Amino acid sequence: MIFDMDIETLPREELEALQLKRLQTQCERVYANVAFYRRAFDEAGIKPADIKSLADLRYLPFTEKQDLRNHYPFGLFAVPKDNVVRVHASSGTTGRATVVGYTQRDINIWGRLVARCFAAAGATRRDIIHVAYGYGLFTGGLGAHYGAEELGAITVPVSGGGTRRQAMLLKDFGATVLCCTPSYSLVLYETALEAGIDFKELPLRVGVFGAEPWTDEMRRDIETKMGIKAIDIYGLSEVMGPGVGIECAEAQAGAHLMEDHFLCEVIDPVTKEPVAPGEAGELVITTLTKEAQPVIRYRTRDITRLVYTPCKCGRTFARMQRVHGRSDDMLIIRGVNVFPSQIESILLETEGLTPHYQLVVRRDGNLDTLTVQVEVDEKLFSDEIKNLQRLEGKIQKNIKEFLGVTAQVKLVEPRAIQRSEGKAKRILDLRNE
Repeated sequence: MIFDMDIETLPREELEALQLKRLQTQCERVYANVAFYRRAFDEAGIKPADIKSLADLRYLPFTEKQDLRNHYPFGLFAVPKDNVVRVHASSGTTGRATVVGYTQRDINIWGRLVARCFAAAGATRRDIIHVAYGYGLFTGGLGAHYGAEELGAITVPVSGGGTRRQAMLLKDFGATVLCCTPSYSLVLYETALEAGIDFKELPLRVGVFGAEPWTDEMRRDIETKMGIKAIDIYGLSEVMGPGVGIECAEAQAGAHLMEDHFLCEVIDPVTKEPVAPGEAGELVITTLTKEAQPVIRYRTRDITRLVYTPCKCGRTFARMQRVHGRSDDMLIIRGVNVFPSQIESILLETEGLTPHYQLVVRRDGNLDTLTVQVEVDEKLFSDEIKNLQRLEGKIQKNIKEFLGVTAQVKLVEPRAIQRSEGKAKRILDLRNE
């Protein structure tokens, strides 16, 4: 089902005309109302009136996460505080929190965009949507909640935590759609099994998973174990929250970006220049309709590529290929660039391993070392030591051959790696300890 048929199927030329009109209006607003952007535009030598085409986007200044932190809490608002009805914020675990404001119109648009996403995933007003994203300052829970209500579905606002109780509620309430991080869905699956609940016997049919990078191998693992269709949803709090894009259930071949509200481009993260169409790079987003806190050319740090070929679902929005890493999550091990998702793909192609792993980076003298800790399943754990050692060697060889980096592989017993009720912590960097 296509929720906003007229908009989501706009011919490309009409969509780009709408984007240009909204970009010009947004540039005028931020230049007039946000001192940070007025200064940044002036330093770049550009005025809003200079934006004559979408190609002129490349001349506008970038916005970085640190800019939001530097103007904490409300320094980037483009409207008076009296017009702001809600704020969300990041956890601030790696620095000062980033705060984002919303007008009532922003909230209304957000709910509608997430409703579009649920519809693209195959959900309808007849569904029961179990929201296990965290509620509060994190955008995931309330974003999914408002979208589910806009769709007209029954909404179960469980939030994070209480995993055993969540498994029971999925069974008792008969939820048909599950919203959480992909890693947490597997924690739910394990907990349900321990409680004697088989997900394949439940009405659950769709998982809308996001908030962390995951691979097609993990998707297949989730779909096989839980008997559902696993859909990738994309968003980030600095731009809006969940609902910036989502895969359609028909193709599951990249997230359709809501291009009538977000102008997306891909740049080389080093040179900061746009890459050729279809090439991989860092996703950059400009909000076209956000009122309270618009952002111009926000560097997401997510590594992906954009595809403009027609999709069999009928939507004309560009598709963002699955995020396979972040430019700020990238590990450099002895000169080799490594993303956790690359190692995850190798691990999940190996029989007997679980999707629970952690990359531990240490410094030995002047050299960095990488240890890959990965859980084995119960059957493999009971195997002979020599067979486990042989498997460790095989995985180490595959990592070396495919990624060009030497890593020590350590197989650990089931549940040895700490579980997370939100985003899984994949990297443990001990180089500065």
